[in-house]
Amino acid sequence: MESQWGDGGSVDLDDTRLEELSPQPLLTRDYETRPALVYERLRQQHGPVAPVDLLGVPAWLVLGYREALQVLQDNDGFPKGLENWRARSEGRVPADWPLGPSLEVNHILIQGGPGYRPLRTAWDVALKPFQDPRHPQAKRLKAAVTAYADELITLVGQGGKTGVADLSAQFSRPLPLMVASHLLGFPGSQGDDALMDMWRVLDAGPDAEAALERLLATLAELAATKLEKPGDDFPSYLLAAHPDLSLDHLARELFMLLGMTSDHVGILISNTVVEVISGEGSVRASLSAGMVREAMNRSVMRKPPLVNFVPRFAAEDTRLGNYTIRAGDPVWVSSAAAHADPLFADHVASGTTISTRAHLSWGAGPRQCPARELASTVAAAGVGRLFERFDYLDLALPADQLPWRSSPFMRGLRSLPVRYELSSAPARPSANGLAPEAAEEVLPDRSARQRSSLWRYLTGLIRGGR
Repeated sequence: MESQWGDGGSVDLDDTRLEELSPQPLLTRDYETRPALVYERLRQQHGPVAPVDLLGVPAWLVLGYREALQVLQDNDGFPKGLENWRARSEGRVPADWPLGPSLEVNHILIQGGPGYRPLRTAWDVALKPFQDPRHPQAKRLKAAVTAYADELITLVGQGGKTGVADLSAQFSRPLPLMVASHLLGFPGSQGDDALMDMWRVLDAGPDAEAALERLLATLAELAATKLEKPGDDFPSYLLAAHPDLSLDHLARELFMLLGMTSDHVGILISNTVVEVISGEGSVRASLSAGMVREAMNRSVMRKPPLVNFVPRFAAEDTRLGNYTIRAGDPVWVSSAAAHADPLFADHVASGTTISTRAHLSWGAGPRQCPARELASTVAAAGVGRLFERFDYLDLALPADQLPWRSSPFMRGLRSLPVRYELSSAPARPSANGLAPEAAEEVLPDRSARQRSSLWRYLTGLIRGGR
């Protein structure tokens, strides 16, 4: 099979190796501002699978929905685990490759081989009390989300009953970090400094490396504490389910949960707010009818927070799209591109109240995200409380002028400026099946909170906006 592309030359799509294709860089300025156009150009040029350059390293990017499912559902044919990467084994991946550090941390999302199955089983066991609504831990977690959301909304209100706020910095990003701190069992407000460091790592600024070192040290200390004195929290349950975990390995798992869940959920909250505010009438109607998750579902169809999954690797030479993927080639599945695949998107009805559940935001197949229900619960509770507490919310910028931040993995808003009016009615406590005093106990001591670096930062945003 032949095709014309690149400089107009003819290439044999079946036989050309990835290393010989000289693919174009993916992470360009166009990708930062208009990723959908980049995906579409690649689709027109190469079909459902395209060769791309990821910061100096060639890889296959899966753009087609059908091909994405093929890869995600075939864990034997396309396993995870960097040990399967031929170019890395042959020393052809630069030692200073920018994506190297994030992929070398061998946690649940990255790991392959025989160690994955017992680790995944332990994750499922440890998360179940927090994801199953029948468990008291799940009820307490939902009460914590509501309590933290109320704290943040009340803090926004200190800037005035009406005004302008950045809901990303003041609500969407700190809320899941605060909930993650509750889930990890940080005592009191001790986790707030760790949350600020997680924020610095995610933003990849000049202080990210030092912040990562501090964060991993803090998580290792927390892991040691849970080993000595287990509690009613995720790390204690994970240790109980997988007693062979080293403290270093446990710290890596906690880092993944803190970083991935918080960033993913924060983006999901912001995107859902935009979907509701700027969406069609059916979106607003679904929210007023209590269908917050439906609004979230529409949001992830259009703008999934996790746009590209971590790589998998072909176990043997495999035909995928118009190419033969050689054994050991890295394969990155793009959920954002798959959702826009005309073969899939053209069959998704846009005018219905209930949208399709066939999105890939949480992955698919045996390695689908283990914390998807937890993340969905946190996001839904946060969005729901936001629209309960505000009588009026509207974008302070046109939707097409909102600033976005992109990475090889995630895509979210840099800021979410809104005009707001707080409800005149007092906040109604929502204990989610707990007594009001029990729901109140999920919050750390307020005086300690006010001394924390996270709270000083959030308070500074209010003062700076006056």
